[in-house]
Amino acid sequence: MDSQPMSEPLIIKQQTDKWQRISPIAMLYFIVKIILGLLGNIVYLAPAVIFGYKEIIAHPHIWLPVATLVLILIFIGTFLSFYFFQYRLSNGHIEIRSGVFSKKHINLPFTRIQNVKLEQPLYYRPFNYTCMQLDTAGSNKQEAKVVALKLDFAEALKQEILSQHHRQNIYSEDGTDSNDTLETDSEKTNDSINTNETLLNTRSLTDLIIHGLTNNRIWIFLGGLAPFFDDMGNAIANFFKSFGIDIEQFFMFADKSWWQIGLFALTLTFMAMLLLSLFSVAGAILSYYNFTLTKLGDRYIRRSGLLTKHEVTMRLSRLQMIVQQQDWLDIILKRMNVKFEQSNAHGGNYQPGAANNKIIIPSVKAYESQRLIDDVYPENKVHSVIYQGISKRFLLRNIGYFLSPIYIVIAIFLLYHSNFSVLLGATIAYLFISLLIFCRWKRWGYAVDKQFIYIRKGMLGVDYYCFPIYKVQQTQFVQSWFLKRHRLSVIKFVLAAGSQKIPFIDQKIGYHLIDNALFQVESSKRSWM
Repeated sequence: MDSQPMSEPLIIKQQTDKWQRISPIAMLYFIVKIILGLLGNIVYLAPAVIFGYKEIIAHPHIWLPVATLVLILIFIGTFLSFYFFQYRLSNGHIEIRSGVFSKKHINLPFTRIQNVKLEQPLYYRPFNYTCMQLDTAGSNKQEAKVVALKLDFAEALKQEILSQHHRQNIYSEDGTDSNDTLETDSEKTNDSINTNETLLNTRSLTDLIIHGLTNNRIWIFLGGLAPFFDDMGNAIANFFKSFGIDIEQFFMFADKSWWQIGLFALTLTFMAMLLLSLFSVAGAILSYYNFTLTKLGDRYIRRSGLLTKHEVTMRLSRLQMIVQQQDWLDIILKRMNVKFEQSNAHGGNYQPGAANNKIIIPSVKAYESQRLIDDVYPENKVHSVIYQGISKRFLLRNIGYFLSPIYIVIAIFLLYHSNFSVLLGATIAYLFISLLIFCRWKRWGYAVDKQFIYIRKGMLGVDYYCFPIYKVQQTQFVQSWFLKRHRLSVIKFVLAAGSQKIPFIDQKIGYHLIDNALFQVESSKRSWM
């Protein structure tokens, strides 16, 4: 049993000492990448698409040549991307050459690799292939990705990278913390869980449905479809006309009473919300299906995905911050999302479920959330600590100095023109926005103990942030003329996972928080990684 792990690195070196081409199956990956790239830029391509669509409608005979040309271009781009992609392993490095017009050559030492992630799209599973993504700490983008490797070969390569880090840690002479070890694991990306792993959490289909309902992000999708709303509306109207139903007649309100209009609007709203919820639930199931969170040593491993299986691994030493989020519907259903944030190498904050810089546990109950947080930070007091509120001058500045003057000007203008119906709407909007600002002020709070900084914020929902003080990399003390006049300040704590701020607190307290954080960072001498 002991001889097999030792032989794997030799096999890898013999097989990949020279430049290697990836499997032709990688062309499936490049095709999907091109199509997703086009869809991702639909807003910029919309004018050309709309113009082309109208031209094809006006001249139906040109659709076949246009479609053929598009397919040929996609095929050529796919083949060239595959042809120019090569990789090799030599002397503890991985080198990757890629690019058609813009050439890219990556030379990445194994000892610099912090994350090894395996991603297995649906179209790779029958052929037992996978994608290997390699990241380094502090990079602003994904460092390297080999897009088509045999699954067993990828696992052997992952073991070779792991052994390189193990040897480096053993022979380190500068006394550095072992926190710089590799964030990866030796488990495969299939559905089975290694018996050495401790199962921390799973999500049922019911949990995913609740997550989809409480975390609706369909508005982004609808925004991309905005240029096509007119054509979609005409297509729907023509579809119903083919069955003898004039759907446009339902939108003629001149001959209907107020209660009929109200009932129709309410019904239409419920139908739209149902459709949006179905899209959101489908997205949650695609992202989090068969969700498992396990622990192997000091590594947390999240696996999930229906069409594309994702595996995200986080070493405890690389964890920067835990976040517990509750939207207003989460509060009603007594659910919450827990996030383990690590270094934000990809520049974004909150990505979908497959994000590489965080582990997201969706729609957990309160006791499950507390159990997960306690496993990470056993001495945390995120729910028992007393939070200090921010100054009421937050309300004065946002409602008194900004919102109210705008409302008064609009109200005077509407009164002058005797437009009382619009004035009523403006007044309702003013009161509603004021209520949201009040809720924002009421939610914001902070607390500090010997080890952690806690921040609470939200509006209709509530989010809790907890991070060790020694993880702070930078502090900022901000004062505008308004804040300085009232001896207030905004404090920012910058971590590898992003920044968190505490606004409208007394400047003396702000200086104290900054001094305390800097003192602990310097005196503890603990690595943030």
